[in-house]
Amino acid sequence: MITMKWLLRRELWENKGSMVRVPVIIAVTMLAFLICMVGYGMFHSGFGDSVTVNGQALSKISMWNAMPLERRAEIANGLAGAYIAFAAPLFLVLPLVSFFYCLAALYDDRRDRSILFWKSLPISDQSTVLSKAITALCVAPLITMAIGTAAALTMLVIGVVMASFSGLQIAGLVLSSPEFYLAPLRLIGLLPVYVLWALPTVGWLLMVSSWAKSKVFLWAVGAPLLGLLLVQWINFMSTNFLGGGLNVKLFEHIVARALGGLIPGIWMKFGNVSPEAMITHGRGIDAGGIFAQSWLTLLQPGLWIGVIAGAAMIYAAMRLRRWRDEG
Repeated sequence: MITMKWLLRRELWENKGSMVRVPVIIAVTMLAFLICMVGYGMFHSGFGDSVTVNGQALSKISMWNAMPLERRAEIANGLAGAYIAFAAPLFLVLPLVSFFYCLAALYDDRRDRSILFWKSLPISDQSTVLSKAITALCVAPLITMAIGTAAALTMLVIGVVMASFSGLQIAGLVLSSPEFYLAPLRLIGLLPVYVLWALPTVGWLLMVSSWAKSKVFLWAVGAPLLGLLLVQWINFMSTNFLGGGLNVKLFEHIVARALGGLIPGIWMKFGNVSPEAMITHGRGIDAGGIFAQSWLTLLQPGLWIGVIAGAAMIYAAMRLRRWRDEG
């Protein structure tokens, strides 16, 4: 347990730039952009105490006070449950960071010969490979979640403060909404779902990283795509000349799962998620519905086939690392 703790620390120290600094820079850039937009709006039009509807100026305060309490609470609940979405750019960068981390995780040790140093220590190949898989599957997503939640919360505070200056006192409704506190908890609660769906991709990338002597990216990405093109060509020839074809959709599914598993929310595509179950009375996205539907994808047999395949490839990466120590 202590060994694994230090191995995870090593991975974080060596990859702090991509796993910590990059999300922080993106978050700071997003906040700076928001502040600049707010400042620009204040400079040109001030906070404004009215809006124009059909050529008639209406007071924002009077419109807000005239709104039924249930409707105001509904707006506040929607805002409280969806503010995590402000961090979406960070979750778009996460799969890129994890993808290239996995590609380099075992290959770089052999390229710079540092594998000889690590093999001289009382650390097994199983622990080393497992620490890299845990870093890609758990550590990197948790760091992104923490930074993303902090950035989204800051953006929400800025928005609520600006609304209060305009006379829309929505802060109390947002803070009293259970969705405000459940949103980050739901995000953390989706981590096990993410881990299971990402396991095939992490396993494939680590296996290629431990096996390829050079051009790791071409082997990891080019080989599956070339195989898919070959299958499509065989399907075309057999369909047109032999009267029967291959199940191309199956091969497309396998390639997509192997290369795209690190994308958050990929289970919405391959987990037979019902879109109707994620909408609240036809008015917007239901965060609770997304959470429930995401966990229901664990009932899909295809998920567990991918988990078994991913675990097998991680085991193969452990065995390959044991014997491949060339530069």
